Amino acid sequence: MLSRPNRLTDGAEYRAVVRRGARCAGPHAVTYVVSTGEDRAARFGFIVSKKVGTAVVRNRVRRRLKAICASALPSMGRGADVVIRALPGAGQASFQELDSHVHRCLARSSV
Repeated sequence: MLSRPNRLTDGAEYRAVVRRGARCAGPHAVTYVVSTGEDRAARFGFIVSKKVGTAVVRNRVRRRLKAICASALPSMGRGADVVIRALPGAGQASFQELDSHVHRCLARSSV
């Protein structure tokens, strides 16, 4: 899983990434990526609203996204901030579908 230095925790940080970041949309999630230029490891944040499903479904989607991002962490550039917003269809998506979409968006942003 993602350790504390690899997570976005402040609402202002989430807003900054969503407003300034490069956007990559797919059928199950929207990914925002911004390079801050800081010398630190990449950080990730997740937005999973009630439209995705019940609490059990939302937590499953969040756990899947965290595992995907933990595997992508070594390939991310230094100082990158990433926010992934799960769309309502993410609750029915398989792990492989989410994985391929997120990795495609992260590679496309090339941060």
